[in-house]
Amino acid sequence: MELKYIRIQGRELSYITQKPKGIFSVCWRMVNDGIMTEADANKFKNIDCWFKENLPEPDPCKNRQKVITYFKTGTSKDMLKMLQPVLGLLDKYNHPYDIVYTNFIGEIIYEDKWQVAVRVDG
Repeated sequence: MELKYIRIQGRELSYITQKPKGIFSVCWRMVNDGIMTEADANKFKNIDCWFKENLPEPDPCKNRQKVITYFKTGTSKDMLKMLQPVLGLLDKYNHPYDIVYTNFIGEIIYEDKWQVAVRVDG
């Protein structure tokens, strides 16, 4: 069975969704808390900029709605490849994360070529 969706997430909960934070949120917290060296923070910021230029930000995310996002496994291979150095940073700083593959994500309220945003109850 082919799994359609992937999410890379930390183990701490988002104050908005009360679900595990996504990889970008996890890394921004590490940058803002001064955990990463300047060089590592810059590496992450450059990757984050690439995503801002190449991946649409879902309107529900912009509006701080209670959603979580998943990449589509069939169309986001380049996106996932770009995240490998970010996973390396999480490993370097011993920050736990999970890579979740699933077909069961809930109610999709946003979708584009690479990702979906799913409503979170509560």
